[in-house]
Amino acid sequence: MTGNKHLKSAEKSPGKVSRLFFIDYLRVFLAILVVLHHVSLVYGASLQGYYYVEPPFTSPNAFVQLLVFVLLNQGWFMGAFFLLAGYFTPGSYDRKGIGAFIKDKLVRLGIPLIGFYFMLSPISFIGFWLMPAELTGITNPLTWAGFWGAYPDIIGLGPLWFVAMLLAFNFGYAAWRMLTKNQKLPQSKSSVPSYLGIGIFILALAGISYLWRTVVPLGKSVWQFPTLAYLPQYLSFFVIGIIASRKNWFRTIPGSMGLVGFVAAALAGIILFPLAFSGQMFSLELSGALDSAFGNGTWQSAAYALWDSTFAVGIFLALITLFRRFFNGENKFGRFLAQQSYAVYIIHIPLIVFLAYGLRGIELVSLQKFGLASAIIVPTCFAVAYIIRKIPGISKVL
Repeated sequence: MTGNKHLKSAEKSPGKVSRLFFIDYLRVFLAILVVLHHVSLVYGASLQGYYYVEPPFTSPNAFVQLLVFVLLNQGWFMGAFFLLAGYFTPGSYDRKGIGAFIKDKLVRLGIPLIGFYFMLSPISFIGFWLMPAELTGITNPLTWAGFWGAYPDIIGLGPLWFVAMLLAFNFGYAAWRMLTKNQKLPQSKSSVPSYLGIGIFILALAGISYLWRTVVPLGKSVWQFPTLAYLPQYLSFFVIGIIASRKNWFRTIPGSMGLVGFVAAALAGIILFPLAFSGQMFSLELSGALDSAFGNGTWQSAAYALWDSTFAVGIFLALITLFRRFFNGENKFGRFLAQQSYAVYIIHIPLIVFLAYGLRGIELVSLQKFGLASAIIVPTCFAVAYIIRKIPGISKVL
């Protein structure tokens, strides 16, 4: 599935803009990672509770490994979603104009947001009744009367906080285009970001994130936004995506920059990530090391902010160049996955809840159970997404 032949054909026809297949496949990768991220919360990595968790949590090693997996993901992957969304925003606005642009966003983002908030969120929260009473305090069996009585408390954004925030960012972009009378950055095929510019951006993002987390530390949910501590990353990555679109960075960033990004991300993970926790290991009872790293103006939180800013930028540069090099050709299976990836993001939570509950009787240690559940849940999500998108009219939304 390499893209060399595809790239050569695109060079021969400069008047035609070729599709960025590698971005489609990168979004598939991110969607799968989101599913795995939430599956891991079922088997021990959740810090704030979850729609459904499977006790008992008796393996400290599994807890640490799953929690590290969650923290590494959280440090970059939603920022990557915002960057990719920002990349395609200017072109969409230019083609449609403000009216059609806003209408499209209300359909593609607003309808799924409302659907999850009022329907899929309550369905997912049935997992609370499926867990042991000693975890939830719920002693009454699930009935229609009990469900509807709890309904006002179990509606919510869930993972669709991303869609809500992206909708706000798109409205902000449309307002900016109106205020500037549709002025836009000129297209450029030769300009690429400099290493100095990237370094300055990382340091600025780390500094702003550190200050922001004195007010909104990691782990604090605000208005149903569970990771609002990452707002500086999300907003800046969305803006960088817009700039990248105008300057054609996804096509022109050299592969060597991706390699440097990977090395920077690896070094940040090896040096800064453990430094942020003062070298302390988490336990099943957690520890003060987490609180220190997650915000509140500590030096550990400064190290953590520098880690996730470096890691997020570096790993994204690495993945963009990696996918462009090896996954930039049209592929029927890849196209199928890409077509379902957005729907997978919308529907995966209730599927995780009920599939994990269905696997509860299988006796395995946490990591093995996480692997088995992931192997079943990920393809099921794509299959169900495909079926749902076959319903008339749904594919226009999802």
